[in-house]
Amino acid sequence: MTERAINTTKVKLSQSDFQIDAYLAQPTEPGIYPGIIVLQEIFGVNVHIRDVTERIAKLGYVAIAPALFQRQAPGFETGYTPEDIEIGKKYAWSQTTASELLSDIQVAINHLKSLSNTQKSSFGCIGFCFGGHVAYLAATLPDIQATASFYGAGITTRTPGGGNPSITRTPEISGTIYTFFGMDDASIPQEQVDKIETELQKHNISHQLFRYDGSDHGFFCDRRGSYNPKAAAAAWEQVQKLFSQLLITDY
Repeated sequence: MTERAINTTKVKLSQSDFQIDAYLAQPTEPGIYPGIIVLQEIFGVNVHIRDVTERIAKLGYVAIAPALFQRQAPGFETGYTPEDIEIGKKYAWSQTTASELLSDIQVAINHLKSLSNTQKSSFGCIGFCFGGHVAYLAATLPDIQATASFYGAGITTRTPGGGNPSITRTPEISGTIYTFFGMDDASIPQEQVDKIETELQKHNISHQLFRYDGSDHGFFCDRRGSYNPKAAAAAWEQVQKLFSQLLITDY
């Protein structure tokens, strides 16, 4: 596939009581493109998430990455040291809530709808790590019809802010969801992966679940020590197939 020229910009998304920072990437060539929401790891909208956002835009989508920690730490962006991980975990699990995250994602969707070059009635999302968990939640939004969830820890055991585990919301998923897991990921035991697959099958959710041998948590991120280029490339092919479904119908 030929990569498109793109432009990037930082934008502000208007929530009811504050503004959310977001990174927007879109093709420069005039046209109407599907919109994709990119959901960060616990490390903020850092260079890796911006790179993914740009890669998606080069494929012919308008991609936006909202700052999921805007309430807790505006401008937060960090690396991958043990100290960084602990800070990110604190923000992710102790200071966010599922309802606020879904509200912020809907605001990002609404921003894409306001643009002149986007399809208006069907969107995709992709998330990694904490964002992979949030993507599973985002798949319950009516506007989201294609979801790529990468190594979302805790889907079977908890939800941001507390309450029933996010897996209990599986019946609310209306579109297609692809989930990606590393077989060597200690943070997501295989029995949890099996449970996710069982629930998706039980509720007749359109899905595919991918397991990658020899791959650890974060295998898609080329800035982490756990990066697995073979698994990352295979997963990216599947992501492209998933999002291409959004191109089939004119909206």
